[in-house]
Amino acid sequence: MVDLKSAATALELAGVTKHYGATIGLDRTSFAVRAGSVHALLGENGAGKSTVVKLLSGLLRSEGGEIRVGGELAAIRDPQGAHRLGIQTAFQELSLLPNLSVSKNILLPYEPISSTGLLRRREAKRQAEEIMVKFGLGDIDPGAQVGELDLPLRQKIEIVRAISRRPKILLLDEPTSALSARDVEWLFDLIGELREAGTTILFISHRLPEVRAICDTLTILRNGRDVGTFRTEHISDDEIIRLVIGRTLSLAFPHKEKSEATASKRPKNPMLRVDRLSSLGRLRQASLELWPGEILGIAALQGMGQLELFRSVFGLEPATGGSIEIDGQRVTLSSPHDAIAAHIGLSLIPEDRKTEALFLRLSGRDNVSLPVIDRFAKLGWISQAAEEIAVLEALTIVNVPARAMFTACKTLSGGNQQKIALAKWLLTRCRVLMMYDPTRGVDIGTKNEIFGLMRAFTAAGGGILFYSTDLTELINLSDRVLVIYRGTVAAALADGAISEEQIMRYALGGVGGGAPQ
Repeated sequence: MVDLKSAATALELAGVTKHYGATIGLDRTSFAVRAGSVHALLGENGAGKSTVVKLLSGLLRSEGGEIRVGGELAAIRDPQGAHRLGIQTAFQELSLLPNLSVSKNILLPYEPISSTGLLRRREAKRQAEEIMVKFGLGDIDPGAQVGELDLPLRQKIEIVRAISRRPKILLLDEPTSALSARDVEWLFDLIGELREAGTTILFISHRLPEVRAICDTLTILRNGRDVGTFRTEHISDDEIIRLVIGRTLSLAFPHKEKSEATASKRPKNPMLRVDRLSSLGRLRQASLELWPGEILGIAALQGMGQLELFRSVFGLEPATGGSIEIDGQRVTLSSPHDAIAAHIGLSLIPEDRKTEALFLRLSGRDNVSLPVIDRFAKLGWISQAAEEIAVLEALTIVNVPARAMFTACKTLSGGNQQKIALAKWLLTRCRVLMMYDPTRGVDIGTKNEIFGLMRAFTAAGGGILFYSTDLTELINLSDRVLVIYRGTVAAALADGAISEEQIMRYALGGVGGGAPQ
């Protein structure tokens, strides 16, 4: 363990406590962050990481203990108070206003105002454009509404807004969870420049390779308590995981079973065939086949058409060309209702669970049963008993506590929210599960559970179309990987050809890809 008392500390928590009703957020938590360092904060979803960030950002107030900034006792009562202390935050759950422009979001609440109290529009536009160019976002229209941008771009804007205010202490809450590998390199370059300039960074992540790449020290939280601070090079991955979850957990991915998808014996038709599919967005004549028992990985850099592929197949985005077949039969999927109702059953876990997968104010029961609520209705009345039995069975499969049945999803951890999004589709008895970056922002233990559920789903005869920003997941989980470049399939990789080098070669526009199937 690290003793930081002898080093200059930029930030220190001593015995900090915070409750949410009967739930413990932080329980006498103590740790220190050395000035000018990059310090990781690790823990499962619900361990207290987000509570620390909100306390330091002025969104919450502690009930006990002390927070010191630069060695001085700090009373952080609101975000402006945090800003005055030199603390800026880039949140995972984005704090951007979707109905405002990029430039307004970057400058709020510090837009240039004239002596008469009016907004200096030209100066605001100039400042925003200057910031965007300086930090590598010059290709984004500053007048575009934030809500119309892809999630990775919104995450980059969130990060740039915080960095542009020249913080002494920068809090990065899961900043890479929505970013591609190339965007992660962009962020790490910025972090390197900030560290050289003396900025102290608190970095929250569930990705251990990232922690090892950029963090000097790390603190582990479990159940609201600190369980140790260490120099990164002095603790193994296995020990980190044991301290994070309180038990030993293998980092290994599930074994790839020999399935119908990889064996010579296959059914006559794939369960899903997409032939030269195009959309109004970036998708251009993409083709693929998904077979029973298969995890078909989709690899692509940001904005190459992978999102449009998933949305078009699920009926969320109209196709402008091409066709979709299910079990050899051509189908028209003009809405999610059509996709769900298809005899094979299509489903989609989207990239942003909080805005696209769940109704956060509704209970776990209401969210899980929603796609098939008519199954529990008779003569216009819903049988709550039948509904609860079915939902409880689905929640048990994904290992979500029974209390989530009657709990608003907004109060659950990110990992349990994501597992509820999965339980919803398991209840529909779907056979094709489309998963768009399903482990984004979830902890190590939950990731392993999701991996196991994926393999169980394919072992039962289902097929999974799987996109991830984490290439390690694609390589270790996928039976085949299709690489998309500029809206079409540039390469098909299988067996020993599935490697990070090969994926990136084609994702960056390399030539010589395999057949697009």
